[in-house]
Amino acid sequence: MGLAWTSMGGSTLYIETTKVEEGEGKGALVMTGQLGDVMKESAQIAHTVSRAILRDKEPDNKFFADSKLHLHVPAGATPKDGPSAGCTMITSMLSLAMGKPARKDLAMTGEVTLTGRILPIGGVKEKAIAARRSSIKTIIFPAANKRDFDELADNVKEGLEVHFVDTYSEIYKLAFQNETETS
Repeated sequence: MGLAWTSMGGSTLYIETTKVEEGEGKGALVMTGQLGDVMKESAQIAHTVSRAILRDKEPDNKFFADSKLHLHVPAGATPKDGPSAGCTMITSMLSLAMGKPARKDLAMTGEVTLTGRILPIGGVKEKAIAARRSSIKTIIFPAANKRDFDELADNVKEGLEVHFVDTYSEIYKLAFQNETETS
């Protein structure tokens, strides 16, 4: 689950990914959900990073090369933009490609670079409150936002388990924790 910051405050953000076509050389990405230009670019970056991670984790898995994917961000009638859903998009794509569910009790936010670095985001307070409202107790924030979180009122931080990360590989270990512990 992703976390978003809107003019109305923080909210949770669901990212859905499904395979719509399969065949050698069919690798592509379609996006829907009223995504703005920056969010579309973030999805393209997430697709590229997901491919690289899958090549590293499962070298024989040709899912991305042979699958046309459809990434959707519900509520389709609501415009969405910004780069901070990149890490959530990668998690959604990898979950599908590897057939491994991501943790359901986890929310995350962070812009991702082509090399998998996690960049700072805005709206830390609003996103923390949104997670609490959705009964999510474990959150991943970029390491660069640690000070922003530390400065929040205690009643906002109370009961939250927060992980601060610099790279997507750290998110991978947290998002697919049950899978990596048994591997």
